[in-house]
Amino acid sequence: MAPSLGLYFDFRNPRPWRRDPAEHYARTLELIEEADRRGIRGIWVSEHHFVDDGYVPQPLTALAAIAARTRRARLGTAVVVAPLRPAVDIAEQAAIVDLVSGGRLELGLGAGYVATEFDAFGAAQAERYRATDERLAEIPRLWASGEVTPAPVQDPVPLWAGYLGPRGAARAGRLGVGLMTLSPDSHPIYVDALEQAGHDPTTARMGGVANMLIADDPDEAFERVLPHRTHQLNSYRLQAAAGTDHTPRKLTIDEVRERGSGVIEPLTVLTADQAVEYIRAICHGLPVTHLWFWASIGGMPDDLVHRQMELLVDEVQPALDA
Repeated sequence: MAPSLGLYFDFRNPRPWRRDPAEHYARTLELIEEADRRGIRGIWVSEHHFVDDGYVPQPLTALAAIAARTRRARLGTAVVVAPLRPAVDIAEQAAIVDLVSGGRLELGLGAGYVATEFDAFGAAQAERYRATDERLAEIPRLWASGEVTPAPVQDPVPLWAGYLGPRGAARAGRLGVGLMTLSPDSHPIYVDALEQAGHDPTTARMGGVANMLIADDPDEAFERVLPHRTHQLNSYRLQAAAGTDHTPRKLTIDEVRERGSGVIEPLTVLTADQAVEYIRAICHGLPVTHLWFWASIGGMPDDLVHRQMELLVDEVQPALDA
């Protein structure tokens, strides 16, 4: 079965291209509505705090608004930073999103990595993986027991672990949840852990972000998106160093242009036909059910945003389904 393709929203509104924040949210919600009408299969949101470009800090709040404006797309978090909140809080918010959406939530939880976020929420960064495992186990128990009300529509709500590497794959398998990675090396570890923990290995689900952009003219699009990609990468580098003694060096546009430098993850820009083959290659042999694409890379131009959405819905998904 072909993966369901989706768009991944971080709501960034960078200073060089900044819009009025209310206008920015309105435009983004209009894009999401249009994508849903056209048949996009997933809308995914992320979480970070204290980012000067307005990176969305409350993913379930954002999804509640999106749920009210859409009818068909699955709605996912990739991810909620689980250690920052009690299980009850996540369970209640997630249930509301599932109810408003009519049962379309995909709840992804991750451990986080930004020191200042843990400090602000009074959470222990050193315990983040243990805390995330606990939330992944506790949230479905709270729903099943009726301790939090109202209950979600879905029983069960699909849960995902935003874990990387072999240890993360084993954790997700033991918990019996989906694994948010596209790493082929993680797949056998994940499936083995599912089976060892008594879960049906055929229930294995993988998903993740495709670090690519789809455009009619890839070379032109790559040059136009370079300043925005550079902002995105530098912002993530600052986030990772926040609250530590490390001050990262800012990448230049020229460095980002040299996609094979080894210092940064390359951005692949492809035509729709090329994207179909690329997706088939990265998903080969893996139980990938969901794949999502950056809706906007660092506030990139609107025409690139809209055209990628059109190509995903009108050309790439149908070709994968055929």
